[in-house]
Amino acid sequence: MPAAAGASSEPAPVPAAETEPEQTAAAVGPASGPASGPRRGRPGYDQQTVLNVAVDVFNRHGYEAASMGILAENLGITKSAIYHHVTSKGDLLRLALDHALDGLEAVLDDPRASAGAADARLEFVLRGTIEVLTERLPFVTLLLRLRGNTEIERSALARRREFDHRVSGLVDAARSEGSVRSDIDPRTTTRLLFGTINSIVEWYRPGGPLPAQKLADNIITMVFDGLHTRRA
Repeated sequence: MPAAAGASSEPAPVPAAETEPEQTAAAVGPASGPASGPRRGRPGYDQQTVLNVAVDVFNRHGYEAASMGILAENLGITKSAIYHHVTSKGDLLRLALDHALDGLEAVLDDPRASAGAADARLEFVLRGTIEVLTERLPFVTLLLRLRGNTEIERSALARRREFDHRVSGLVDAARSEGSVRSDIDPRTTTRLLFGTINSIVEWYRPGGPLPAQKLADNIITMVFDGLHTRRA
């Protein structure tokens, strides 16, 4: 997905508050943003720091309403300084969506998603999807709220549809093997699966009383065993 072109004038002098030593991507944390190639920027900020703040701004204001001016205000730097890290607002969106989608697609590309019984493969993919959602929560939230108004968004939505389609294939395979119920319409099953997992972005808070691993265990139990207690 090509980034939108952007241009800027020569950046204004950096205020004193922006001259602290540059952060590194490792300082931000492995789950907070994507690893990207080095791009020299204004001192005190790296591309990942800018991206993390941009995703937060996009989620709060909406991508269309979030101007570079709002982003600069949240970063505490000038708009010109942002262009030392990315070429445009669209470039920030592309990087953020790639981070979310790369994580989801990596789950399906794992050998455990394609070998073994279908229900075991489905459980692995669901667990992996939940892990990506909890580790990259702001980025996946942005992905799930896309409207498809730009080419970057439409490309991301196409990748998301392909991901959904491949998970639906696992549900069908498990039904064919007889390891999940066949008396429920498969489209309903798939939509309920996606609805349950995607809802995580609306209510789950990392660092809260519910650890991510326990959340995954709870959802998997609900999906495969339901709410009924086991009868003797």
